[in-house]
Amino acid sequence: MNIFNVYPLFDIEPVKAIGTRILDSKGNQYLDFYGGHAVISIGHSHPEYVKAITDQLNKIAFYSNSVIIGQQKEVAEKLGRLSGYPDYSLFLCNSGAEANENALKLASFTNKRSKVIAFKEAFHGRTSGAVACTDNPSIISPFNAGHQVEFIERFNIDAARISIEKGDVSAVIIEGIQGVGGIYVPEPAFLEELHAISKQHGTFLILDEIQSGYGRSGKFFAHQYSAVRPDIITVAKGMGNGFPIGGVLISPIFEAKFGMLGTTFGGNHLACAAAKAVLDIIEEEELIENAAIVGTYLIERSKNLKGIKEIRGIGLMVGLEFDFDITQLRKDLLFDHNIFTGYSGKNTLRLLPPLSINKNDVDILVNALEAILSNQ
Repeated sequence: MNIFNVYPLFDIEPVKAIGTRILDSKGNQYLDFYGGHAVISIGHSHPEYVKAITDQLNKIAFYSNSVIIGQQKEVAEKLGRLSGYPDYSLFLCNSGAEANENALKLASFTNKRSKVIAFKEAFHGRTSGAVACTDNPSIISPFNAGHQVEFIERFNIDAARISIEKGDVSAVIIEGIQGVGGIYVPEPAFLEELHAISKQHGTFLILDEIQSGYGRSGKFFAHQYSAVRPDIITVAKGMGNGFPIGGVLISPIFEAKFGMLGTTFGGNHLACAAAKAVLDIIEEEELIENAAIVGTYLIERSKNLKGIKEIRGIGLMVGLEFDFDITQLRKDLLFDHNIFTGYSGKNTLRLLPPLSINKNDVDILVNALEAILSNQ
């Protein structure tokens, strides 16, 4: 049997990773400025994280949600305290797409509506409802296309108001920072007005913080640069530092009912051990504060790069847009300077490093960029 070939692959096989460095099968070392799609929050192979999972594995790895799993309560309590949402409830699942799927379902169950508003260039996942809310026709099959989703121009409050005022919108879903679309940050005033309009017309606001949450922006959630307290918040990626886990933070306005939501693997013992360790390390090592400080330094150091057109982002979620196609630039960073980065479209370098990255690592990246660009 062969692997179903849906991923274009670099000829690199990582076999070990520590902190912000990755080692491949040939003994090469790489600086990680992408974190495996923003998943690595506390750094690779953190000893406290490894110990927590190992200790749990030696006790019990899994049982179903038909029994008490005390670790779920521990994760919920710590997540509530660190995020500033202690009055919300937590539903645990396996991924960001699944978190968004359950958020959309919960909204629809509650207000009995089916229409959803999403924004142009949004990315919310690849399951049925989540991919329908993703503005990329190439990954939406005819089966997924039947959902009632209206795409509005990015951050256009007037267009959102016109649609919401019709009274048939179940939920508005928006990323805390639009990631795949190019690292676009919604203005606080926009989010606040969007929430006010939604609330007035019985529409729920879902904040997708899957990529932008867990301290990446320099606050626990990116939307916390505004005064908004969303009805539903979705999380994943950095939540488990590589162990598959996702979650839905749910406002007290929602009433839980048996059977409303469900999952086989969500909130299992091992996943909760990983999630609790991540929260402990984020707090102990002040990684949110580090993201704010080092992110500001990264943005400042990048301002004079040759060909730079625009710098977008907050904290350690940064997009460097150039006035040329960056395909070769990214390859040069990877193969000539051993630095992993991401991209958004043809012109934007997407940087999502572990929250433990430091200023010296930033200097290595920027110096590499300067060296490459000086030869163009």
